[in-house]
Amino acid sequence: MNYKKIVKGTFVDRPNRFIANVLVDGKEEKVHVKNTGRCKELLVNGATVFLEDFAENLGNRKFRYSLVAVKKDNLMINMDSYAPNVVIREALFDKSLKLPGMDDLCFIRPEATFGESRLDFYVEDINKNKGFVEVKGVTLEEDGIVSFPDAPTLRGVRHLNELINLKEQGYNTYVIFVVQMEKAKYFTPNYKCHQEFGETLKQAKECGVNIIAISCNVTEDSLTLKETIPIKI
Repeated sequence: MNYKKIVKGTFVDRPNRFIANVLVDGKEEKVHVKNTGRCKELLVNGATVFLEDFAENLGNRKFRYSLVAVKKDNLMINMDSYAPNVVIREALFDKSLKLPGMDDLCFIRPEATFGESRLDFYVEDINKNKGFVEVKGVTLEEDGIVSFPDAPTLRGVRHLNELINLKEQGYNTYVIFVVQMEKAKYFTPNYKCHQEFGETLKQAKECGVNIIAISCNVTEDSLTLKETIPIKI
């Protein structure tokens, strides 16, 4: 995926989950943060951030800029919570992403409802195999190890339980962790943050849900899938 226009800024602070103050060309601007997670290890005073500039297409927007990426030391991290779903959608439609246990896809429906949850994709292949895909974005990194979540997520637990239920009904099921950075040794659930999510992910794996983690190529104005990385649950 590509952003139309990106400008560089310096992070100042974050008054709430939705807004940050950023210096752009020496002027402090209020910007929309496209990630409601904590991101405390990323959004530190003085960090270099990258903003999508909507000056030419403001419409009903309250703020001109949206914060989409940040530099952590020398590591570029995309922190746009909408981006993982977009790159998986692109990869499914252009057939560059192959789902284990399924042949070429002939039908892809985003935002598929099942039970009390809305999962990211429902898919069918040319052999009439059916599946559900849930996508999670990963921005938390420490010493090359990436993990999810960075805040407790009951919604995430519910999604995993829905995938387990679907697997038991005969569907192919997948949870894809899109690691929004290039370098990562392996992915692991963040038990310290949310023990229940980690335990439910372990249960999902034991039940046959496909657990996939994929790193990304990240630039100031783009995000693309790179390669699968090891998973330790």
